[in-house]
Amino acid sequence: MFNRQSPISISSAPSSSSSATSNETVVPPPLQQSRIRVTYKHRTAFWKYLLIIVAIAYVVASCYFMYFTYNVYEVRPRIDALEQRQNALEAQQADLSKRVHSRLSELKQSLNTEVGSSTQAVTARVSELETQQKAAAARLAAEQNAQSKQSKQLAAVSDEVSNVKTAVGSTKADLQKTQTDLAATNAKLEKTIGDLGVQSGLIAHNAGELDELRRKGERNYYDFTLQKGKRNRVSNISLVLKKTDPKRNTFTLSVLADDKTIDKKDRTVDEPLQFYTGPDHLLYELVVFTTTKNGVTGYLSTPKSPGLQSVAK
Repeated sequence: MFNRQSPISISSAPSSSSSATSNETVVPPPLQQSRIRVTYKHRTAFWKYLLIIVAIAYVVASCYFMYFTYNVYEVRPRIDALEQRQNALEAQQADLSKRVHSRLSELKQSLNTEVGSSTQAVTARVSELETQQKAAAARLAAEQNAQSKQSKQLAAVSDEVSNVKTAVGSTKADLQKTQTDLAATNAKLEKTIGDLGVQSGLIAHNAGELDELRRKGERNYYDFTLQKGKRNRVSNISLVLKKTDPKRNTFTLSVLADDKTIDKKDRTVDEPLQFYTGPDHLLYELVVFTTTKNGVTGYLSTPKSPGLQSVAK
């Protein structure tokens, strides 16, 4: 299609044009290559830093996504569960406080009733004695006016009046002592909460108070003296004393009941230790009121039931 021709030769530029462009700055080829290399390195560094920034952003976004996922699917349910448990515990504590307050109110009302009946009886006795005193004084005055010569009878009547006055004073003192004792007992009732959080009855702090509790007859009481490391049978349970600290009034013991062991660690003197035992799941209370280097002294309180009474016999 085309005619083949000889190759076109490109001649060098005329001398005039070369002289015309001789004034322009001509960049040697090596310098142009170095500039191209510098531009290439700058562009390579720019893309390298851009890729590093994108990688860091990706890692940060991945960590945030993992943290958000862990918070939503792992931590938040646990927090909700803990909040629900805390609310349940607060409700149980409020219910327990309400029951303790109700029990204390009943005990206070019972004590007030007993104090009222005792006060009425003592007041009646005082009134009776005062009436006798007035009658004796009137009789004395009459006998002084009518029988001035009967000095012996007058002395006897004077003695009778003195005895009546002494009896009145003694009765008033007994009344004050009774009211003081009842007030002290009422104050102790407000502090008798066992280690299980259950309202306890009256507790004894010594052998004399333990005898008073026995006379009341509300529960069964078994006194004991434990030696460290020895097993002692008390009623239908066994006790083993592990450790004592007389300086701090603390001790540690184990209760063996129903083929199981209940440990009471670092308990204090006069603290009601409570546990449930028996087929009827009855509440037992154990109180220690003295500690020594190698032993303790106290008592076990059990509810009255036919089974326990047969064991006591």
